[in-house]
Amino acid sequence: MPIPDYQTLMLPLLRFAADGNDHTTREAVEVLATEFQLTPAERSELLASGQQAVFNNRVGWANSFLKKAGLLESPRRGSLRITPRGRMTLAERPPRIDVKYLERFAEFIEFRDASRSNREPATTGPVVIGAVQTPEETLELAHQGLRLRLAQDILSRILSCSPTFFERLVVELLVKMGYGGSRRDAGERIGRSGDGGIDGIIKEDRLGLDTIYIQAKKWQGSVGRPEIQKFVGALQGQRAKKGVFITTSAYTAEAVDYASRIATTVVLIDGQLLANLMIDFDVGVSVSASYIVKRIDSDYFEEGEVGL
Repeated sequence: MPIPDYQTLMLPLLRFAADGNDHTTREAVEVLATEFQLTPAERSELLASGQQAVFNNRVGWANSFLKKAGLLESPRRGSLRITPRGRMTLAERPPRIDVKYLERFAEFIEFRDASRSNREPATTGPVVIGAVQTPEETLELAHQGLRLRLAQDILSRILSCSPTFFERLVVELLVKMGYGGSRRDAGERIGRSGDGGIDGIIKEDRLGLDTIYIQAKKWQGSVGRPEIQKFVGALQGQRAKKGVFITTSAYTAEAVDYASRIATTVVLIDGQLLANLMIDFDVGVSVSASYIVKRIDSDYFEEGEVGL
């Protein structure tokens, strides 16, 4: 079954705490994962940032909202315990507890209104309260959408540029990724071989212990197996063991399968991967805005002398 959203987890989490004992959040995650019969793959699925498991994040937000409504409390860091109000709520046997249900509690209304008033005008809407996704998921989905649109814009710009510019772009990217030694060395080597199927040669590392042969092509249609075979033949003519084929389009399934089965190492970079690498290594893009998500530093609030 799909990973339940954080609102779906609220009632099961409150039921988990119904025994009145102190429980850790980790315990809750384990019990609820079993209850919802999550697979190991679903348990390990990460947010787009790769910083936290999706399920753990959703349990955490369910816990947080129940605490805001006074149904759970934290007797100590990283723990949860049901409150008298939580017991009364369970006694009513609600079929579901969600944000709409929590709005019957004054503390939650106060929290909800404070959250709304503190938002920037551009983010007005159900970003934190009432969304299916947790706040982190909402931010990351928005980020992914912006990144996808940026990648599409990058490819459109590349297709409108000259082949010479594309060669320089490829050099810049490979150097930013750590290949080719210096920008000048790489630039002098690229595009000089003129050997069939090879557009350039670049050092694998700064010491030049090995070389990588490159073909960089602006294509509109998919690159098929015959083109990759030509490139591999050119590599064998140079007794080369490594090659990179870069295109602005895509590869056919046959081309990908062929490249995966040959002895020569050939890396295929399609247009989407090319654009994403340019974003990751800051080639042809600049920072428009930066947002920092902060968390509580629990160690700071431990009893003791603050600041010493």
